[in-house]
This record gives sequence, structure tokens and C-alpha cells, in this order.
Amino acid sequence: MPSFRVTRTVRHSPQQMYDLVADVERYPEFLPLCESLRVIRRQQVQHQDMPEGGEVLIAEMGVGYKAIRERFTTRVSLDPANHKIVAEYIDGPFRHLENRWLFKEAPNGGCAVDFFITYEFKSRTLGLLMGTMFDRAFRKFTDAFEGRANRMYGTA
Repeated sequence: MPSFRVTRTVRHSPQQMYDLVADVERYPEFLPLCESLRVIRRQQVQHQDMPEGGEVLIAEMGVGYKAIRERFTTRVSLDPANHKIVAEYIDGPFRHLENRWLFKEAPNGGCAVDFFITYEFKSRTLGLLMGTMFDRAFRKFTDAFEGRANRMYGTA
């Protein structure tokens, strides 16, 4: 099953980076392959994994590359107290999809951003058509979010 993980330090705070990634409705403005994103449902939650409370979103994302278009639905858990975001697959062209973001204070200031994603397409044909492009796009995700942060919060 393909997976990708990167940890990098950016000059913005963990709260700024968390807020930026949690703002899922803005993804089509800057995220590779993302053509649309619609939040279907929002629910405030408080449970043992999020004792200080958080939010769970059900979101549908439309992605495309050349003539191929797909939609998939995920459950996005937003944990602001721990600066953690987890997206889990619900429906669409994947057999499995999960991604996690964690934002921590970096030793010399700024934020250590940890991004992890693992996925597998249901269809071998779609996996062959889209797999390489998805892999490239996922490798550009942290660049896309850092670029967005620089535009929103400045580069100094």
C-alpha cells in the first residue's frame, strides 16, 4: 500500500498551520489535484481522544487530472488542543485512505509539521492511471500548505 511521510519545519506557529490545514473548504484554491471540496456535515465532539473537544467533518473532495475526475468522502477529525488533524476514508474510489497532520512547536521557533498519508485504490486500473500522479501530488502537499501560509501570514 503506497504511503508517504514528511516532517519539516516552517516559520509559522503550530496554531497558524493547524488553522490553515483545518480550513478544508479553501483547499481547491491551492492544493494540487483538488478541484472541489464540500463539507457535508459538522459535529462538535468531546470524547476520550479529544477531552478538550474538537470537531468532526464529513467532507467530499473532487480531484482531477487530465480527463480523469473522481470524488471521495472522508471523516475529518479536528483536534485543536493537540494541533492534530486526521482524515479517514468513507466512500469513493479507494480501498483505503488515511492522512494525519500533527503540528508541534519547533525547538528554534516555528512549527514542525508532520504529514502522513497512506492509500490504496479499489481499482487496479485507476491505481495505475492515478497512482503516480497522486504520489507526486502528495509530495507537493506540504509545499502547497507552506506556500499558502507564507501568503496568509507573511514570510518574515
